Amino acid sequence: MAAITKQDVLEALGTIIDPDLGRDIVTLGFVKEEDVRIQGGVVSVRIFLTTPACPVKDRFRQQAAELIEALPGVARAEVEMSARTASARAIREKIALPGVRNVVAVGSGKGGVPKSTVAVNLAHALSRAGAAVGLLDADIYGPSLPILLGLRGRQPTLTPEQKIVPLVAHGMKVISMGFLIPEHEAVVWRGPMVGKALEQLVRDVDYGELDYLVVDLPPGTGDVQLTSPTPQDVAFADVRRAIRMFRKTDVPVLGLLENMSYFVCPDNGKTYYVFGEGRTREHAARNGVPFLGLLPLDMRLGPAADRGQLIADADPDGDQARRYAEFAGKLAAELSRRHMGKASGALQK
Repeated sequence: MAAITKQDVLEALGTIIDPDLGRDIVTLGFVKEEDVRIQGGVVSVRIFLTTPACPVKDRFRQQAAELIEALPGVARAEVEMSARTASARAIREKIALPGVRNVVAVGSGKGGVPKSTVAVNLAHALSRAGAAVGLLDADIYGPSLPILLGLRGRQPTLTPEQKIVPLVAHGMKVISMGFLIPEHEAVVWRGPMVGKALEQLVRDVDYGELDYLVVDLPPGTGDVQLTSPTPQDVAFADVRRAIRMFRKTDVPVLGLLENMSYFVCPDNGKTYYVFGEGRTREHAARNGVPFLGLLPLDMRLGPAADRGQLIADADPDGDQARRYAEFAGKLAAELSRRHMGKASGALQK
């Protein structure tokens, strides 16, 4: 029996199709000849994905191991999953963040949704999946991340080059105007000063190398990439206007997420759709926007936030943690499709 070769391994792995990109992982360059090692009957393979938050990472690992171990002469397969996060170089250079591969803005059609909770937990889910994540609080007037992340009273330091060093919480690099002004101090700046402050939080911060910089925008803003409204008519109107503006300005909409979607009563276990059922999904379909999913009202979120504890840490196996992991996977997949020219929904021009 002829000895197994690297080409044999690559041919076997060439039958694994990436469901988001529609091509096999060898053609996509996820695994190359130099990523295959053969020592006797043991075959070691390293597969590079387009994001650490790939939703099919575990499936790829299992498929690869089974395919390799089915080859004649193979006693054991060792499969390592890694990532080279896909990015848009032109965007990185335009916004002067050379080390940041992707920027994702989280906004809302109205206040009180709560958007910042979504931004923080989505960023945390990306971080838990293995991505290097930063979190920028762009709400100059009402910064909330210091409270949500348990960083009240903390202040960042400066590098020798006078760059601001972000604080680190829950594995994420965090910057907020709330670190630079006293907690109870009111910001009474006019528009140009606010714009200058935000520019400083972008250009004068040493973010280092990041797979994703998640930006928590102020409520009601139109310059968003990921919109998370409550399903009320006024919120839908804001979202419709925002989507039209995005398309005019070539800002890609990565997805629509419905927060505070329903409530499960702890007394009887019944589900109540407080604002109506199914409207956000239909709205996303009508506007050609990817639908990320639903988030319920959860009484544990408020007390956890006051403690600076994220829901995935408070209940790592719970429904909220699972949903945010799912949203992060969808978001990362949509970004990968966009960078590979396979964008779906609103990303198609």
